[in-house]
Amino acid sequence: MRLPQVQHRYATVQRVVGLLLMAFSSTMLPPILVDGFYREGVALAFVWGFLITLLFGALLWLPVHRHRRELKIREGFLVVVLFWTVLSLFAAIPLYIALTPRLGIAQAVFEAVSGLTTTGATVITGLDSLPHAVLYYRQQMQWLGGMGIIVLAVAILPLLGVGGMQIYRAEVPGPIKDNKLTPRIKETARVLWQIYLTLTIACGVAYYLAGMTPFDAVGHAFSTVATGGFSTHDRSIGFYESHTIELICIAFMIASSINFGLHFAMLREKHPLAYWRDAEFRTFIGILGAGVVLITVVLWIFGTYGSGLQAFRQALFQVVSIGTTSGFTTADYNAWPSLLAPLLLFGSFAGGCAASTTGGIKVVRIVLLFKQGIREVVRMIHPNAELPIKIGHRKVPDRVVQAVWGFFSVYMGFYLIIFFLMMASGLDVVTAFSAVAATLNNLGPGLGDVANNFGVVPEFGLWVGIFAMLLGRLEIFPLLVLLTPYFWRR
Repeated sequence: MRLPQVQHRYATVQRVVGLLLMAFSSTMLPPILVDGFYREGVALAFVWGFLITLLFGALLWLPVHRHRRELKIREGFLVVVLFWTVLSLFAAIPLYIALTPRLGIAQAVFEAVSGLTTTGATVITGLDSLPHAVLYYRQQMQWLGGMGIIVLAVAILPLLGVGGMQIYRAEVPGPIKDNKLTPRIKETARVLWQIYLTLTIACGVAYYLAGMTPFDAVGHAFSTVATGGFSTHDRSIGFYESHTIELICIAFMIASSINFGLHFAMLREKHPLAYWRDAEFRTFIGILGAGVVLITVVLWIFGTYGSGLQAFRQALFQVVSIGTTSGFTTADYNAWPSLLAPLLLFGSFAGGCAASTTGGIKVVRIVLLFKQGIREVVRMIHPNAELPIKIGHRKVPDRVVQAVWGFFSVYMGFYLIIFFLMMASGLDVVTAFSAVAATLNNLGPGLGDVANNFGVVPEFGLWVGIFAMLLGRLEIFPLLVLLTPYFWRR
């Protein structure tokens, strides 16, 4: 039986999304086991979530399960966007059904999107009293979203009968996406996930040895390596009041903010200089270092803490956490001298390195924007000079530089639009401005009324925040492409 033309055109997309939804339904099984261990009575919410997600995925897959065709680039974008949006809706089902916490539809979807996009913004209060299954589910969502479930699926796409490079190009963050770690895309995805899994295990073991319970160690390892920021406690990492745990968290937040290709290069060369040779890594470390020094000095001058060492400790953690868009906290930085909280917030715009788990614009784009600005100044003096832009010793094609400028302008344009929408929902200027930064940069905490959580944001503002988080996680263009009429033309 031949499929209708429109259905035939997107049959491969439907088949892949159906299969991935069925695979995702299995992620609702571990919380059932967790609830079975703690006996807190929320397992039924996850059973329903599992069944509904599995059934819907099967209904998508069955009509087109025999349709096998190589994905084209536009279909790769469509799979990525559909999967993140559809997945978020189904991930919200257990949170909506569960009686504890009691969430509305907008709140449940917001929490699910925040988890999967590794934003870390939450509408939930009283984390210390939540059922363990719900706490585990939130942490697990961040871990799955950290490297991108699509990249995991790319490793098995040959088994599904479709190619993977198109999805990889659409999903991996950063301006240069054609550089693969290994010759085959399946092997590339496997390498990425092996590194990701290794970091997670190492982080969890370190947390446990430092004094966390096994449950907290696993949960915080998930969110730390994902640079997500969800915690099992209202006070976040500050709950433990442990220098050792804070240092472990800092180390793994930085490790997860580095281009995973650099981790692979270091393992292959077995030499740490592989990191330092990378211009983006050096810039990233320089930005964090400058932020730590500046904020430590200000805290010391204002006498916020009793000693310079304590000021350094708090500055170090907050700068790394916000700069990597993780969003963990050990101190109320909103109570610091007034210039510091906005300074930290602006630091999240850069984010971490490309091809990492962080949000934000990415450091490599900031470097290219700066170098392009310098080049334009020099051109005013030497109009006919050939001035190539380089990252390290590699010349960056002008096409990439133009794409970065395009990304930056669109990013700022959407920031303004979402800012005014947030204000239209009833938020004040400071709260609206920081709420956009917290969601679009996939950061989590903001300023003003959203400094601790987004529970005070009206329903309309939550839907705006959901859109902003998806936009930031997809780095704007994959979602924007679908909104253009050119995409839907044959």
